[in-house]
Amino acid sequence: MVANLGLALFLAVAVWALWPSTLGGCTTLTIVSGHSMDPTYATGDLVVARCGEPQVGDVIVYQPATENGGRVIHRIIGGDGETGWRMQGDNNDFTDPWQPVADEVLGVARLHLPGVGVVASILLMPLTWASLLVIAAGILLWPGRAQAAEPDADAIPAEPAEPAEPAEPVESEEGAR
Repeated sequence: MVANLGLALFLAVAVWALWPSTLGGCTTLTIVSGHSMDPTYATGDLVVARCGEPQVGDVIVYQPATENGGRVIHRIIGGDGETGWRMQGDNNDFTDPWQPVADEVLGVARLHLPGVGVVASILLMPLTWASLLVIAAGILLWPGRAQAAEPDADAIPAEPAEPAEPAEPVESEEGAR
């Protein structure tokens, strides 16, 4: 009972912590692509961002209204949430053309998992899921050894074979003498 309660509590905390912002939660997972945040983040890294009050110096994930759902992960170098944050990638010598306001900020970077985004992006590919479905269907539909070896109940049993007559002993020339 205590183990079940502990597991339920763990799952509840995990769901609360990882519930995505797209479903009303507070967590945004971002797979980094590009070099604008080198050396802080590299292509293929996974960054977990959580909602909160960003400040100058924080790395945030934001979604410019003009980018049709695209996300940007850059550092705040000035401004505020009301008039717009001034943003710049760590590896850029120019500021971003967007100045996100508080409503466009999806979260403040809290956790960096180097290289994990590569694995995650493979799992998000339709080809990966299609391949897994084909393999699963093959495993489920392929007849097993037990099915292949079972006799057909409707089949007419074969007539038992007549026992072979014992062969007569052959005498060799040495034995005949």
